[in-house]
Amino acid sequence: MQGSKKLVNTILGCADDALAGTVACNPHLQILHGHRVALRADLENLRGKVALISGGGSGHEPAHAGYIGKGMLTGVVAGPVFTSPAVGSILAAIRAVKQAGAVGTLLIVKNYTGDRLNFGLALEQARAEGASVEMVVIGDDCAFTKQKKAGRRGLCGTVLIHKVAGALSEAGCGLSAIARKVTAVAHSMGTLGVSLSPCSVPGSRPTFQLADDELELGLGIHGEAGVRRMKIASADQVVKIMLDHMTSHSNASRVRLKSGASVVLMVNNLGGLSYLELSVVAGSAVHCLESRGIHIARVFVGSFMTALEMAGVSLTVLLVDDELLTLIDSDTTAVAWSQPAKVHVSGQKRMRESVEPKEEEEDENFPFRAPATPYMRAVLEKVCNKLLNLQEELNDLDRAAGDGDCGSTHARAARAIQEWVESKPLPQYPSQLLSALAKLMLEKMGGSSGALYGLFLTAAAQPLRTDDELATWSAAVDAGIDAMMRYGGAAPGDRTMEAEAAAESTKHMEAAAGRASYIGSARLDRPDPGAVAAAAILRAVMEGLQGSPLNRGSFRMAT
Repeated sequence: MQGSKKLVNTILGCADDALAGTVACNPHLQILHGHRVALRADLENLRGKVALISGGGSGHEPAHAGYIGKGMLTGVVAGPVFTSPAVGSILAAIRAVKQAGAVGTLLIVKNYTGDRLNFGLALEQARAEGASVEMVVIGDDCAFTKQKKAGRRGLCGTVLIHKVAGALSEAGCGLSAIARKVTAVAHSMGTLGVSLSPCSVPGSRPTFQLADDELELGLGIHGEAGVRRMKIASADQVVKIMLDHMTSHSNASRVRLKSGASVVLMVNNLGGLSYLELSVVAGSAVHCLESRGIHIARVFVGSFMTALEMAGVSLTVLLVDDELLTLIDSDTTAVAWSQPAKVHVSGQKRMRESVEPKEEEEDENFPFRAPATPYMRAVLEKVCNKLLNLQEELNDLDRAAGDGDCGSTHARAARAIQEWVESKPLPQYPSQLLSALAKLMLEKMGGSSGALYGLFLTAAAQPLRTDDELATWSAAVDAGIDAMMRYGGAAPGDRTMEAEAAAESTKHMEAAAGRASYIGSARLDRPDPGAVAAAAILRAVMEGLQGSPLNRGSFRMAT
């Protein structure tokens, strides 16, 4: 089995290239010659302050180099993918910041054996050279319910430590004071991850396997297996499980949350999760915490510490007070730090009432005041039944040039119309009827089809505000078609919504508008599904009008 495809130059050089790419895009960073080390370009501004150096294996981008800058890290030392950095490079970074005038150096290390050993050895060698160096080891993992000898793994919460330490250094705090403060902060936070897929180191196979209906709870950022494998569930359910695990009294590594506590929440993309899913999870986490009486001061949502392409997310919860929140809110030039508004999240009004248009009032001078003809109801019923029966056929046609949902989209509209017709009387006048149908299509149908039908019906309703004679209906249809062409960008012959005989002819056309215009003509040898749907609607309208007064010369809505 081959490893997952990666867009790199070489497997061996990918970590060097990644760090060099970050520096190439950020004029505030520099590479330390001969080492896989990135440093602030303005080291002269470090004089008299404590330098902060972190790092670890590559593959966690934007960690760690993305957090270099004023107010955060002074430099980082990168190792190969998921591998601890070299002792010599760590030592070289310490020497560089000391030469620049730093009064001391704090090494911020995630709790992994290789990182502890290599950073620790570099610290001892630097001290032997007369440097003032201390090290804090960050473990924020909440996965293991029983204490392990190795301690908690270092996860995304480490990024918050970078921020707090950076703010303290900028404020002029001493080395020992910063070390004590961030150690206390680390004990007040926890992180838990969940993943829908593994990741793979360039050139290697995936770190573990998951069935299509499974997810892994409590895994590490190097693809280590978690503590529990479970079936896929909704985002709300998964988030609740995560927070329950993180705060359970039976969990020795829990976050000690109590109702009324104030927290910072970090929702971290582990690499391959879509931002749509990330937003869903973030919302679930906010609502779940608030339902427990937790006050959320800030929320950070994004990719902060990843695991290559792993499709997963981690939640970090940090207990905060006003002093700690001030440190987190302080300014930084680090490019990967996402700075939310310095306003409490909980307690804000999240919903604004929408402004609804007033119902079209009956006008005493309206040319006609007869109620809607029963034929209108029959027409709508015919249209809905036709579209529901065509659902699978339209979906099948749409798979050749779209995403295979044309039938489902039209069926959704049909069901919405049926519910609407059953729930209330039809509007009194033709213009009101078409306007109401337009609103229904826009709200319930969705997609480009909903917009096109909404355009047609909205434009067609305008001429009918004055009368409903045959000539006016003709003008209404023309107005609707003009609006569709004007805003949709299509014209006759463009292989999009045309009708009846034209629907069959669309299979020989090359698409010039809509999504199908991006598909090669050789792959389009079947009628356009939108055209088939439009033809079916017109046929249903004609069938519904059979025997009606509207079919005998007058389009007046008479009973």
